[in-house]
Amino acid sequence: MSKTPGAPTLKLVHGASIPLVGLGTWPMSNEEAETAVVQAVEAGYRLFDTAYAYGNEEGVGRGLRASGLPREELFVTTKLNGEWHGYDAVQESFADSAARLGVEYVDLYLIHWPLPRQDRYVDAFKGLAKLLEDGRIRALGVSNFKPAHLDRLLAETGVVPDVNQIQLNPGLTRDAARAYHAEHGIATQSWGPIGQGGELLQDPVIVKIAEQHGRTPAQVVLRWHIELGLITVPKSADPERMRANIDIFGFALTPDEVAAISALDQGEAAAADSDRVGH
Repeated sequence: MSKTPGAPTLKLVHGASIPLVGLGTWPMSNEEAETAVVQAVEAGYRLFDTAYAYGNEEGVGRGLRASGLPREELFVTTKLNGEWHGYDAVQESFADSAARLGVEYVDLYLIHWPLPRQDRYVDAFKGLAKLLEDGRIRALGVSNFKPAHLDRLLAETGVVPDVNQIQLNPGLTRDAARAYHAEHGIATQSWGPIGQGGELLQDPVIVKIAEQHGRTPAQVVLRWHIELGLITVPKSADPERMRANIDIFGFALTPDEVAAISALDQGEAAAADSDRVGH
């Protein structure tokens, strides 16, 4: 791993280096995203995660340009929606997303959901592979894919995704998915990394560990992701919370603390079922 201004980076299978912590932008408006991106750059963020479905690619792009940083210092992720699951449709959708973002290339392009009922995600992934070959993206990946979906991608394309972004937090540790990713060289990225509704941050196990380290519960949970080798994209539009979310590299959790936090897992049934949901 190497250092960037705010977070270490992980080298992906196709050669790009991705920061371990980035800014998630769902469900920000264009205006909120523009402001948040500028503030996040000031806090040290270099990874920014958006999607067609978020409706804020233009705002993210405006924020990136307003930050004043050279394009090569920024890592931009966006995602393909289900209506463009097709080899040719991917090229069109990508061009539209790049135009909204105001960039010539995207660092990481993900298929947002597998949508197996459509049975077109393999064709979509072949479209992503073409974008990678043409240098229009630096890394390709998927989101919310199960090992069975990944098996099919690997068997039918021979191309390894750089990243699978999945719902993952201490209440949903996704052990089987993480093991599959590790076996095949796929980086695991967590969405919803601190859970929803704030319940996880009030858990006595996490609160106690946070007190022992003089950190917030959110920082402890995000550090847990780092200890497991995960990439994470917490969402916040609050500058102080943004700074806290990336300030997690000055302390470490013990193996026992990691195990205690992992023991909060509620099982795979707590995850959104990507065989049935998605867009």
